[in-house]
Amino acid sequence: MAERGLSATLSYAGRTANPRAQPVPIRIGGFGGVSGLERHIREESVTRLIDATHPFAATMSAHAVAAAEATGVPLIALTRPAWQPLPGDRWHTVPDIAAAVAALSGPARRVMLALGRMHVEAFAAQPQHRYLLRFVDSPDVPPALPDHRLVVDRGPFTAQGDTHLLQEHGIDLIVCKNAGGTGAEAKIVAARRLGLPVLMIDRPFIPARATVHAVGDVMDWLAHPAHLGV
Repeated sequence: MAERGLSATLSYAGRTANPRAQPVPIRIGGFGGVSGLERHIREESVTRLIDATHPFAATMSAHAVAAAEATGVPLIALTRPAWQPLPGDRWHTVPDIAAAVAALSGPARRVMLALGRMHVEAFAAQPQHRYLLRFVDSPDVPPALPDHRLVVDRGPFTAQGDTHLLQEHGIDLIVCKNAGGTGAEAKIVAARRLGLPVLMIDRPFIPARATVHAVGDVMDWLAHPAHLGV
């Protein structure tokens, strides 16, 4: 957008302490629900809305759909196709975090929680496991897990690096969200190589919206919205 001279603002949720520099203005934080996003759209004279949030940011995506409908501003979602199991994968799929926590009942294991920071505390309900965590930033408060190891690192990661990480910590189960894309896929490839089981959390429900999987398609939509039927 910057290269094409388009006026754009990038909105961050604010969960990463030091986000990468961007060539367009940024804002950080929530909007205050659907009404707050509607107000922002009107006050800033927004003419196009692009939802490029994480596939599991269901609340923000639902708010974007509602605000777009209320204001009449066209919306498109840029998202990553969900991962699909390949030969050699040992996936057990669950619908949400609560089901993932419940699935960890049983004897102690060495579990990699590849979930970021948001849902870690829920797994304190299964304290028998040794957990491996990987965060982008060091937390202000230690994770509420009695037995864990924390790695602070920023992706994208490599299959070779994640294979070494899993072996180094003796991991025998990975818990992750079906984020899709290539940036977070390394752990899935590593699990396949090592024959490790993966507890895969399905994507949440998001209201119907126009969706594409490539930045180029978004740029085409900005230039020719009718091209995608939006």
